[in-house]
Amino acid sequence: MASILPADPTLDEIRAALAPLIADNAAFDGFGEAALTAAAERIGVDLDVARLAFPGGARDQVDAWFADIDASMARRWPAEKLATLKIRERITTLVETRLDLLAPRRESLRRALALLALPTNLPFAAKLGWRSADVMWRLAGDTATDYNHYSKRAILGTVYASTLAVFLNDESENFAGTRAFLARRIDGVMRFEGWKHRRAARRAERPSLARFAGRLRYPGR
Repeated sequence: MASILPADPTLDEIRAALAPLIADNAAFDGFGEAALTAAAERIGVDLDVARLAFPGGARDQVDAWFADIDASMARRWPAEKLATLKIRERITTLVETRLDLLAPRRESLRRALALLALPTNLPFAAKLGWRSADVMWRLAGDTATDYNHYSKRAILGTVYASTLAVFLNDESENFAGTRAFLARRIDGVMRFEGWKHRRAARRAERPSLARFAGRLRYPGR
């Protein structure tokens, strides 16, 4: 295979080029030295240089592959294209796009999630999940900076993780079972968001003892 790298690539460029190729090999060898060696040979990268691009070993390889999925998703659905959809459709579309991108490498995904499930890797797994949820919400147009910023990403991260668990074992045509599961979960999220907005509105309308006391003290305000 001809090199897909520029003449004098940076380590970041090497990392990005190798990531999906490592994922190809991880289905057979798992993430690690064997998958890295096969990927480096495929595009003619010196193995010692390839190792430098992934100083954290297998964890960095999974990190780079998931970052590649994030980037591929964003290329398929840039923010301006998503803006034509309703918010529920945006999130559903983004998650389903990720599933489409992962489908050819489902066994590699199984290996990656098994690696991330190790107790020592759980904080790292949470970081990667948060990053993917953040990318999806930003593409969907979310600009929240208050607690909603965090709650939206935490909830979507949970939905995405549970959907992946179903996806790994789904043998239905075009992953219909996974898509139905995702639709139910997102429906639950949308109901929760609606409840939060209604609750916030009721709080805003509720008489405030503090405001009443303030008016007594400062009647001109």
